[in-house]
Amino acid sequence: MRINRGLNGVRAYLRSAPGTHVWLAVLFVTTVALHSMPPEFEENFLRHRSTNLHELSRDPVRVLVASAMWIESGHWLPYAFLYTVFHAPAERWLGTARWLAVCALAHVPASLASEALLLAAIRTGRAPPSAVDTLDIGVSYALAGVIAVLGYRIAAPWRYGYLAAVLAVFTLPLAAGPTVTDVGHLLAALSGLACHPLVVGRGKAWNPKETPAVPRG
Repeated sequence: MRINRGLNGVRAYLRSAPGTHVWLAVLFVTTVALHSMPPEFEENFLRHRSTNLHELSRDPVRVLVASAMWIESGHWLPYAFLYTVFHAPAERWLGTARWLAVCALAHVPASLASEALLLAAIRTGRAPPSAVDTLDIGVSYALAGVIAVLGYRIAAPWRYGYLAAVLAVFTLPLAAGPTVTDVGHLLAALSGLACHPLVVGRGKAWNPKETPAVPRG
C-alpha cells in the first residue's frame, strides 16, 4: 500500500507540471545521445541545431525549436534541478499554456536579438566573419525568462529583492567582456518581466512571511 501511495504521489507530482517533465525527458534522451557521439561529430551536429546566423538564415523555425532540445554542456542533472526549482512551480502557477508562452517569449526574441547584435558586430569588423557559425544552443534563455517571471509570484516587498538578485545575476557578466549568450540571457530575463499580463488573475502572490511553505500555484 505504501508503494502504491508513493507511486500515486509521483504520478500526481509529474502531472502537476507535465510540460516541464516532458521537456526534461526529451533533454535526458538528447543528452544521452550526445554522450554517444564522437567529439568532432558532436560539435558539427550541435552547430546545425544552433541559433547561429548561418542556420537562422536557412531555417529559423527549425533551429529555434531544435536549439531548445539540446544541452551543449552535456550535463543533464543541473538542469533537472533548475527545472524543478523554477520551471515546475511556474507551470503549476501559470498553467501549461501560459508557461509555454513565457518560455517562447523569452527564448525566441532573445535568440534573434542577440544574433542581430552579432551580425552588426560582424558587419562593423568587431567580430570575425566566422562568427556566423558560433554555437548558440541550449535551454537557458527560456529558463532565464521563467526565473524572472516568477518574481510576480512573490509578494512585495520580497519581490523587489528577488528581482534585484535576478537582474544582478544576468547583468554582472556584461561587465566582464560580454558574450552574445550573456546579452541573450539578460534580454530573456527582461522578456520574462514583460510577461506580466500573463500572470494577471493567477492567484494571490506568495508572502514568505505569512506562508513558510513553497507555493504550489
